[in-house]
Amino acid sequence: MAKKIAVLVRNRQSEALRMGVGLIMMDDEIGVILTEPLESTDEVREQIEAIREFGVPTFSLVSGNGFEEISSAELAERLLQFDVTLPY
Repeated sequence: MAKKIAVLVRNRQSEALRMGVGLIMMDDEIGVILTEPLESTDEVREQIEAIREFGVPTFSLVSGNGFEEISSAELAERLLQFDVTLPY
C-alpha cells in the first residue's frame, strides 16, 4: 500500500531534496515542503530539477523560489494528510 510522505526541507537542503528524489522510486506519494530560503548550490539545483521533472508537488513558506506558496496554517492542514513526515 502506497504511503503519503512529506519531506520538510529546512537546514539540510541538499540531503532533504535527495531523499525526496529517492522516495519517488518507491512508488509512494511524495510532497516536498520548503520552510527556509533555497540554497544556491549546484546540488540543490539538480535535486530541484529532478523533483520538478517527476512532477512532485512542491510547497513553500518562503516566497520567490518557484514553489507553490502556502501559509503556516495551510502547512499544518497539509501535513495532516500525510502518513509520514521527514524533517531535514
